[in-house]
Amino acid sequence: MFRLICMIIGYCIGCIETAHVVGKLWKVDLRQHGSGNLGTTNALRVLGKKAGAMVFIGDILKSVIAYLICRAIFKDNGTIAGLFGSAGAVLGHNYPFYLNFKGGKGIAVMIGMTAALAFTTNPLLAIPNALIGFGLAFGTRYVSVGSLAFSVCLPISCYLLGFAGEIVLITLCVSALAVWRHRGNIKKLMNGTENRFGSKKK
Repeated sequence: MFRLICMIIGYCIGCIETAHVVGKLWKVDLRQHGSGNLGTTNALRVLGKKAGAMVFIGDILKSVIAYLICRAIFKDNGTIAGLFGSAGAVLGHNYPFYLNFKGGKGIAVMIGMTAALAFTTNPLLAIPNALIGFGLAFGTRYVSVGSLAFSVCLPISCYLLGFAGEIVLITLCVSALAVWRHRGNIKKLMNGTENRFGSKKK
C-alpha cells in the first residue's frame, strides 16, 4: 500500500510543470512553440538560457522533494518509498492530468531521482550516469542522445553497484518510459533530421 501512496504523492508533485510555470512568466505557452514539449530543451530553445536553467533545476527539485517526502513518511521502507515517490513524479511530469496528460519527457526528473538515490545510498551511482549522459549530450550536440544514454545507463548502474532487485526494476521501468517518450527523437536521429544543440530548429 505504501508504494501506491508514494506514487500518488510523487504524481501530485510531478504535475507541477516547471516549464509551464516558467512559460507563463515569459507570457509564452511552450506547448504552442518549438517542439511543444514541456521540458528543459524546449524552454532553452524558445525562451533562452535563464528559462532553461529554471526549468532544469525545478524539474530536478520536484523529484528530489518527492523522494525525500516519501522516504521521511515511510522510514521503514526509506529508499524504496523514496524511489516510488520519484517514479510518481516522473509520471506526473510526463502526464499531468490538467494539461490533457501532455507534459515533458522526464529526463531532468530522472536526474533528480538519481541524485536523491545516490546521495542517500551510494554516491558512486551519480558518476557514470553524469559522465555518460552529459558527455554524450555535449560531445554529439544531440540532447536526445545524452538523454537516451542516461536512461539506459541508470538501471545498468544500479545493477552493477549491487542495488536491490526492486530498485533495479523501478529504475528500469522509468528508463523504459523515458526511451518511449523519446521515440520521435529516435526516428529523427535515424533519419538524420534531429536538431543539434545550438542549431536552429529544422
